[in-house]
Amino acid sequence: MAQLPDTADASNATDASPERSPRGIQSIEVGGQLLTALAHHGRPLALKDLAREAEMAPAKAHPYLVSFIKLGLVEQEALSGRYGLGPLALQLGLISLQQYDPVRLATPRIEELAQNLGLTVAIAVWGNRGPTIVRVAEAPSPVHISMRHGTVMSLRGTASGRLFAAHLPEATIQAALDLEPDRLSAPELQPLQETQAQIRAAGLASAEDGVVAGVSALAAPVFDDQGRMVLSLTAIGPSRGFSLAASGLPARSLKRAAEEVSSQLGWRPRPPP
Repeated sequence: MAQLPDTADASNATDASPERSPRGIQSIEVGGQLLTALAHHGRPLALKDLAREAEMAPAKAHPYLVSFIKLGLVEQEALSGRYGLGPLALQLGLISLQQYDPVRLATPRIEELAQNLGLTVAIAVWGNRGPTIVRVAEAPSPVHISMRHGTVMSLRGTASGRLFAAHLPEATIQAALDLEPDRLSAPELQPLQETQAQIRAAGLASAEDGVVAGVSALAAPVFDDQGRMVLSLTAIGPSRGFSLAASGLPARSLKRAAEEVSSQLGWRPRPPP
């Protein structure tokens, strides 16, 4: 005669049912709030400040920190007594970054942006001749802007090019400018440099009727954990009805998507001076 499972076994079987969300360990989730607070601030914190950020009492936070120190997830400064991320946390972070490919992370974003904005959205990376298109998501509208993989974008006439010119080292940009058909003289470079400063301040580059009449574009930068620009998210479409304003939907959507991908790559915005 078959035996019925005891109460504990029945309970475990119920918890494992796909109809229910997996049950975690609450104490680990609570302690994880301390690690999240440290990662968010990016600097060591005093016990009272760290506990406040994790929304718990210092007396409750301290035992978690002791265990985290033993594991290497947290370390305590000898002189100040402040708590920061430990060597194991840093190793895990580096391993995580190595697993992230910027283009792979950004590709689903451009598909979503193209659908929501009704514009063609592309990913451009820096190639041996300048900004190069590597992914394209076509607009769902009947009007399509033809973009091909491998297209090298002009540094002066396109939003992607202007964006890279604003964020990459001057020597790198100058070498690419020398390859373009119409080389700039020293006096002609001054307006370009002024535009680059404006682009860095705005976090966006635009091109209205740039290379092709009637076609405009907006581009937002994606940064890695070192603050280096690794690719651009560029929306392209007919100039008519395409808002290039910083407060417009295309600009806000591009910036938000670029910041989210940058955050996945370990980038953290610099605090205001």
